[in-house]
Amino acid sequence: MPRLTLLRPDDPPETFPDPAQALDSPNGLLALGGDLSPERLLAAYRRGIFPWYEDGQPIMWWSPDPRAVLLPGELHVSRSLRRTLRSNRYMVSADRDFAGVISACAGTRALQGTWITAEMRAAYLELHELGHAHSIETWHGDRLVGGVYGLGIGRVFFGESMFSTESDASKVALAALMRELTERGFGLLDCQIETGHLNSLGSRLMGRTEFVSAVSRLTASPLQESSWRSGPRPTRSLVPSIKPHARLHDIAT
Repeated sequence: MPRLTLLRPDDPPETFPDPAQALDSPNGLLALGGDLSPERLLAAYRRGIFPWYEDGQPIMWWSPDPRAVLLPGELHVSRSLRRTLRSNRYMVSADRDFAGVISACAGTRALQGTWITAEMRAAYLELHELGHAHSIETWHGDRLVGGVYGLGIGRVFFGESMFSTESDASKVALAALMRELTERGFGLLDCQIETGHLNSLGSRLMGRTEFVSAVSRLTASPLQESSWRSGPRPTRSLVPSIKPHARLHDIAT
């Protein structure tokens, strides 16, 4: 019978159990405790594990089965989103306001309870300063109206959260992120948990075993490091030619 692993802050960062030991209910709960040091967070993501908890709870580590993912070339761009992109109503940038994006993501969920606690924000801001965490911002004039943030490790981007205060603003940010990932040679965007919203954007489900194996290979694949910071730039250039060329087994190559 699966049992939760209890982590201590002084345990080595790599001290995580096999994700296959995660509970079925709640789906994917694997371990409790530890800390949110950059070393432990990076070690967790490389194993297909992420933290998710609320204020007043211990740090909880998860590896759900199945996992929601987006593959390059499979983002579904609706007619209305294409019109938004072509209209140049918004501008997009990268790593211009990481702190603003993570704060806005936390703020939009504050009434329902949020896992983006002050402790989590501090941890991901540190990862951003170290060059591991990145954001895409959507601007309407000089106002930040949408965005997405997450971690880039090897050829995997681990999406954490996105927000929108105006129509299509988060979808615009996701389209810009997918273009960025494609140009940089990423093979997989981890979306963590399936939602109807993600399904409408082209996400698919991947079993935990296959996901963990793919992440292990792709995070070990180095990319040429370069700054993500850019923008703002118009959205018309983001209008993609969606081609169903991405196949599930391609993420292993």
